[in-house]
Amino acid sequence: MLTNALIAGALGAAYLTVVVLQLNPHMPLVSPSTWRWFATLALFYGVHLAFAFYVLMVMREFFSLDVLSPGWVSVRVLAWLAAGVSCVAALLMWLNARGFQAALGDVAARRMSVGAIATAFSALVLLGIAVAHYSYGRRGGRVGAALFAIAVFGSLALPIAARGPAIPMPTASYAVNAGGESARPPSPRVVLLLFDGASLEYVWMRAAEGRLPNLARLIESGAAIDLATIRPTQPGPVWAAAATGMYPSKNGVRSAASYYAWGDDRPVDLLPDHCFSHALVSLGIVRDVPHSSAAWRARPLWSILADAGISVGIVRWPLTYPAQPVLGFLVGDRFHDLLGSMFEFDDRAAYPPEVVALARPSFSEAATISLRLASPDSAAELRDQQYSHAMKALRERWDAQVIALRFQGLDPVGHRHWSASQPRSAGDGSDEQRRRSAQALERAYLAVDAEVGAVMHSLAPDDLLLVLGGFGMQRLNPIKRLMEGLFGGDDMTGTHERAPDGFLLAYGTAVEPGRRQRGSIVDVTPTVLYYLGLPVGRDMDGYARADLFTKAFVAERPIAFIPSHNY
Repeated sequence: MLTNALIAGALGAAYLTVVVLQLNPHMPLVSPSTWRWFATLALFYGVHLAFAFYVLMVMREFFSLDVLSPGWVSVRVLAWLAAGVSCVAALLMWLNARGFQAALGDVAARRMSVGAIATAFSALVLLGIAVAHYSYGRRGGRVGAALFAIAVFGSLALPIAARGPAIPMPTASYAVNAGGESARPPSPRVVLLLFDGASLEYVWMRAAEGRLPNLARLIESGAAIDLATIRPTQPGPVWAAAATGMYPSKNGVRSAASYYAWGDDRPVDLLPDHCFSHALVSLGIVRDVPHSSAAWRARPLWSILADAGISVGIVRWPLTYPAQPVLGFLVGDRFHDLLGSMFEFDDRAAYPPEVVALARPSFSEAATISLRLASPDSAAELRDQQYSHAMKALRERWDAQVIALRFQGLDPVGHRHWSASQPRSAGDGSDEQRRRSAQALERAYLAVDAEVGAVMHSLAPDDLLLVLGGFGMQRLNPIKRLMEGLFGGDDMTGTHERAPDGFLLAYGTAVEPGRRQRGSIVDVTPTVLYYLGLPVGRDMDGYARADLFTKAFVAERPIAFIPSHNY
């Protein structure tokens, strides 16, 4: 029973290795990396699956009247186990292909779906072999063993064949124009406020109650769109899609980090979903290295605007470290971590170099000490305030036409307290705990409301304000909450891993008030380009949302296109 359980566990690890290969089409099929990933997955999943199968067989022996008594390698036992494992593998392939379609691209997603169908067919063959052995016992053992071996081999080989050989990753094909001052005549400004983990549902509810007055005014006088986000729903790939107007399969940012198997130096970008694969990172079995600005394979908004002579001010946009040259100023998303380190003054933290001296007072030592002593909820809000103050200081020095500032504070607060905004369910804690959680959420959204109000007050008549939620928040399911507790994670009640919608709120004299049809996170950059009178790249996945603006504005500004902004 033990040897059969180990073989079935190894088969399960092999299926997961196939899923890793499917999700990362740039990885060679025959390479040391493939074997290292198999060994890594076998160490975790294989061992646990073998233990589960062994317990299952022992329980069968305990309750059954006839003795199982399998051989060291029993087709009679392995056919049942392999049929179950391959069926789960086919389902896993299908769910990952559907969930990660934007990150995979149409071709890779289609090939993964074909592999899932092939694995499902193999599962049916294995089930037929298992039923035949159950019905006829050991007779025809050699024929059954041969059929079993062919079916198992096919269940692994067919999805690999559908996946095909490794596809080289695209390389960056653009240069950054950062020389000189703005060459474009003055035009209306665009201000983008980016919020991680913000929920339009929560904003609507609280604004209607009068608790978020500035957001209520913005909703009443502006336009609102629900934005479909992407998976993996992490700040890096989500905001990269917003900045480029392209899905991850084109812009190159498919996740927040690169992942390495034990002893391997070849990274993968996507880990399988629906199987707790990120527990491998938490346990140290898989090593992760966060992405940097080198991950971009398409031009972000600020690079496109530089060619048009439009100056920008970008603060805390993900994947902007090391800071790249821009026409204007840029503060990287790791600026606060670099202060006081050897990298503070080497052009990595911000661009141009004089930005560091202007932004540094906002991150004073006293403020940093207060942040360290604060609660996790307050610390996130204080960090947002530091970057907001830095933006104000930099705008006094640079008169940028397009401003973008990102706030992270809502995301950690939502992870800890989101259940307080939902109907009560088992495990939500006492009434006092829910009251404290509800207060923490409301404080976080009040801070957002204050930031939005300050920007609205500073807008010139023709300026455009875009408030963006990259992804929403939803209740964490009970199984995930249990797993978080087992692996020593935070007491999370909210999650965004299933890609709840983000949103766009537009405000300005050119905006037609009202709610619009659902869009996508990749619509952001085409819409900004359109408002500024610039052409949209035909290779972009997003659309210019001209329906946000008044008929008079649209009549004077038809949508223009060029083949691509990448060159």
